[in-house]
Amino acid sequence: MTTIIEEALQKSISYEDYRNLILAQISADDHTAAIAPALLQYTILSNSRMKRLDKTFTLALNDRVALSSFDTPMIWLVITEGWCGDASQIVPVLNKMATVAENIDLRIVLRDENDTLMNLFLTDGKKAIPKLIALDANTNDVIFTWGPRPKPAVEMVKKELNINGSFTTDFKAALQQWYNADKGRNVVNEILELLGVLKSV
Repeated sequence: MTTIIEEALQKSISYEDYRNLILAQISADDHTAAIAPALLQYTILSNSRMKRLDKTFTLALNDRVALSSFDTPMIWLVITEGWCGDASQIVPVLNKMATVAENIDLRIVLRDENDTLMNLFLTDGKKAIPKLIALDANTNDVIFTWGPRPKPAVEMVKKELNINGSFTTDFKAALQQWYNADKGRNVVNEILELLGVLKSV
C-alpha cells in the first residue's frame, strides 16, 4: 500500500492546478478523464459549482481557529474527477480547510488515472468519489479516510437506491439542492471530528 500511495503522491497536483486542468479541458471540449465525451456536460456544470464555492465559501470563526491550531503535519490526498457532482460540492470545501490549516497539504489525483490507488479505498466495493485519504506527512501512513459524501447525503443515497435501484434525475437535483442548503457544514464538522479538534457550534 505504501508504494502505491507514494507513487500517487508523485503524480498528484495542487488544487489550483486541478482547477486549471478542468478549465483547460473544458476549453478543449474534453474532460479530466479519458472516457466518454458525454461527461463533458457534467464537467462544465461541476466547474460552475466549484467556481461559486471558491468565491463564496467561508469557514466559521471557530472552525478557522481549530484548523489554524492543528499541529499534526498531514497530507490530504483526494481522489476525484472533474465531472463528479459530489466532488464539485466537497473538494472546494476541503481546499478552504487545508488553506487555513498550515500543517495540512492538499493534493489531488484523478480516479481514472489511479485505478490501483482507488481500489485500495473502495466504498461498499465501489469506486465512489471524492475520497479523502489523510496521511501522516512524515511516514505516508493512513491516519483516516473520508468520503464520498457527508453522512446525511449518504443516507439520502441509500434510500434512493433502495427505492429505485439507481439515481433518478429528480434525485440528482435534490441531492445538489441539499448540498447548496448545507453550505459545507456537514463536511467541515465530520472532518474536524476526525481530526480531533474542536467542532464549531
